[in-house]
Amino acid sequence: MLSKTRFKEWFDRYKYAELAATTAAILSSQFSRVFSSLTTAYLITFTEYIAFYGVIIVTAYLQLSKRNKAAGKATSKNDILQIVKNLLLEFGYPAILDLLFVRPFCMFWLPILTGNAITGVIAGKICADVVFYFLTIVNYEWMKSKNHF
Repeated sequence: MLSKTRFKEWFDRYKYAELAATTAAILSSQFSRVFSSLTTAYLITFTEYIAFYGVIIVTAYLQLSKRNKAAGKATSKNDILQIVKNLLLEFGYPAILDLLFVRPFCMFWLPILTGNAITGVIAGKICADVVFYFLTIVNYEWMKSKNHF
């Protein structure tokens, strides 16, 4: 059973990255006037990824630096490698499935099915996000149970 506390934890973890990714998706959807639908679908996917993971990586680093500073120690290369490892465990296969199949599929077909680029991009994003976040949250909860965080 989902509790409000767990949902809030997930929401707080991903909200800024998601906001950046959504903004990137809507802005890059405007290229549908210049490029083909398939090219635009991949462009939207890649810009979303850059925005989402940029925020995730910076946030993880800042949180680690803050913890280290409070503990009176410097952030080491091993600390940074641990961030990379944790992010790969959390996002690895969900990101690959999302990048190569789910998101381009949704970003290609939903604008066609809705007949509107922006509405279709938003609908496609929501559909792809449901799959992505389900798999990512399963990984995140597993990692928490193994004390990776």
